[in-house]
Amino acid sequence: MTATKEHALELLPRDIEAIVADIGLPAFAGKQVLDWIYKKQITSVDEMTNIAKDKRELLGERIYFRRSKCIKTHKSSDGTIKKLLAWDDGPKQTETVMIPAKGRRTACVSSQVGCPVKCTFCASGMGGLEGSLEVGQIVEQVMTLGANDITNVVFMGMGEPLANYQAVSRAIRIINAPWGFGIGARKITLSTVGIPAAIEKLATFDIPITLALSLHAPNDALRKELIPWARFAPIDDILKACSIYFEATGREITLEYLLLGGVNDRVAEAKELVSLCKSLRCNVNLIRYNEVPELEYVRPKSAQVRRFQETLTKAGVNAHIRASRGRDISAACGQLKSEQSKLTAE
Repeated sequence: MTATKEHALELLPRDIEAIVADIGLPAFAGKQVLDWIYKKQITSVDEMTNIAKDKRELLGERIYFRRSKCIKTHKSSDGTIKKLLAWDDGPKQTETVMIPAKGRRTACVSSQVGCPVKCTFCASGMGGLEGSLEVGQIVEQVMTLGANDITNVVFMGMGEPLANYQAVSRAIRIINAPWGFGIGARKITLSTVGIPAAIEKLATFDIPITLALSLHAPNDALRKELIPWARFAPIDDILKACSIYFEATGREITLEYLLLGGVNDRVAEAKELVSLCKSLRCNVNLIRYNEVPELEYVRPKSAQVRRFQETLTKAGVNAHIRASRGRDISAACGQLKSEQSKLTAE
């Protein structure tokens, strides 16, 4: 890969049109190139059979199609597929997951290599942040999972998406565009730990995606214990930013609440969460913890999860328990990378 080449999966139509014009192809060839890239999902310019060979060679000097190599694939008994990708033949690795459900296939993508947030219950941040992914690397994850079959995309993999705002927002534009993957805004979800200024900036973005807040605690004291980044912004400030997002987009906020056995899953915390929900147009997604061997947290008992949900619903809060998927394939975010790093070190 030369310094002059660009990743095909991060180029907008105007960028393709400029390259096409520069190498002497007619203007309509721009649409042909986009069709080859996104609809036919080719991996080489040699596959562009409706473009003259000499022009393909020139095009091949300007763009490339893949930066990743899949070094491990795990398939769950429930159909979930998790891939570990290595980038640019180097040590940087990220995970991406395809989650099947009735009538949909969701791509869960990473936005960074590692994670700066370092939630105490998550494997993603155990090695810290190694860097942010570029636009093409984010889009490439969807392609790797079989983009023609993907119906939904969630930014819930490794990293904090709003800490990589520029690349993530452009990737969303490509994922949403009719010339790209054509996935509707309502089927794209961004999950954030909560950066008020970035949430307010996202409220001005012209594609009204679903915003999910990784809350995980109903008060600042407990949240700071679980999420080190919580010291940068109190819950009240984050919820105010979420309200601004709702007012701008009309999209109800999803509050993600990871239930950790004996830590944040008691009725007392549920009642506190009810109070927070009264201040925001939201729904609550309850997530049962998937165990990480290196960490001390445990999965909550089913009865306790139901009790937590009932406390919310009886108070008028729309709360659902997310189905656990892929537990037999290192389902928790960052686990597959962590396991691979151990094998490499041995």
